[in-house]
Amino acid sequence: MANTSQPLLIKRYASRRLYNTETSDYVTLEDIATFIRDGREVQIVDLKSGDDLTRQYLLQIIAEHESRGESVLPVDVLTNLVRSYTSQSMSVVPQFLAQSFEMLQSGQSKMMENMGSMNPLTQMPGFEAMKAQQEAFMKAMTGGMMPSSTPPAASSSEKEEGLDDIKAELAALQEKLSKLAK
Repeated sequence: MANTSQPLLIKRYASRRLYNTETSDYVTLEDIATFIRDGREVQIVDLKSGDDLTRQYLLQIIAEHESRGESVLPVDVLTNLVRSYTSQSMSVVPQFLAQSFEMLQSGQSKMMENMGSMNPLTQMPGFEAMKAQQEAFMKAMTGGMMPSSTPPAASSSEKEEGLDDIKAELAALQEKLSKLAK
């Protein structure tokens, strides 16, 4: 059985073929994307030089998904990312993106908690499909760091407290937006 606490080591041969060292077989970019979606960390290294190629291949996976119409990143975000490589804001961008994904993950967890059986939306036709799609989206956006199953049901007071927290966060964000608009 594979040790999932260690990153899955993928070696790139001179022929550009990718070799999974755990299963001793060749893999494709789509296989690597599947490993990541399943929550597995990967490390891709050049066999000859030992250079870490992980970032390069992850960007290639994203580019392939975007080119197939599976767009997650809006054009204005991509444009701003390109601009950030040539500006002084480059040092802030990685930290901002990491914090944004953490906030997105946290908000998703709270939203899923509030989608328990006590919520009247759960009776809506197609709700389960929508919920599964939302979970899949979040798993893709967070690199599989989100739990794939719904957390255990919270008590009524815990749900109300969580809803109050979300309302307070929303109010704070609206206040910040109104200050920025001035």
